[in-house]
Amino acid sequence: MSTVLVVAAHPDDEILGVGGTVARHAAKGDHVFGYILGEGQTSRWKERELAEEKVIQELHKNTWEAAKVVGYKNIFFADLPDNRFDQVDLLDIVKLVEEMIQQVQPEIIYTHHLGDLNIDHQRTGEAVITATRPLQNGIVKEIYTFETLSSTEWDFSYRNSFCPNVFIEVADFFEKKVEAMKCYESELCEFPHPRSVKGLEILAQKWGMTVGKNYVEAFQLVRKIQD
Repeated sequence: MSTVLVVAAHPDDEILGVGGTVARHAAKGDHVFGYILGEGQTSRWKERELAEEKVIQELHKNTWEAAKVVGYKNIFFADLPDNRFDQVDLLDIVKLVEEMIQQVQPEIIYTHHLGDLNIDHQRTGEAVITATRPLQNGIVKEIYTFETLSSTEWDFSYRNSFCPNVFIEVADFFEKKVEAMKCYESELCEFPHPRSVKGLEILAQKWGMTVGKNYVEAFQLVRKIQD
């Protein structure tokens, strides 16, 4: 049995990027925790202060509903400003992640690919990599980055493209991922938007086809330490 931590920037990223894998971990008895750094949605208002509190509360409610579907043991929120992580000192984000690692004691961490178009995703990945420096007696043994539909594939600069080298079969858990994503009514879109049910299916089948499987979530291994 392992302890797993998913560090995501926004509510729904913890499902989009790794929902099937979380359900697989939970099914085998692993304890999976989620840490959502950003509040979500407030960037959709002209000014953050104008955002309605009930919208954020509803989004958090959606997160709890989705978490129950795939099997998260607990979810934590940091409520950093949505799509404004570049206005927060990286050190402050790193400290938040370090505190969560000390609290949860995970052997495995999943987080955002650093080459995403979204600045919050970039900063989240950077913070995790910094917070998990491989010091002596370190807790974290494995770190994986995931792609996030409507972000990873939209970075056409190709500065740091997502190049997965770990492929996890989620055929038995894909329907749970879809059910969890449907909890986010404000985030789920209609196809051909990538953040749609069909988009999720196409991506899972694409990576499945790549490695001779049906439905797969793909990850880029950052580091794995074998004792």
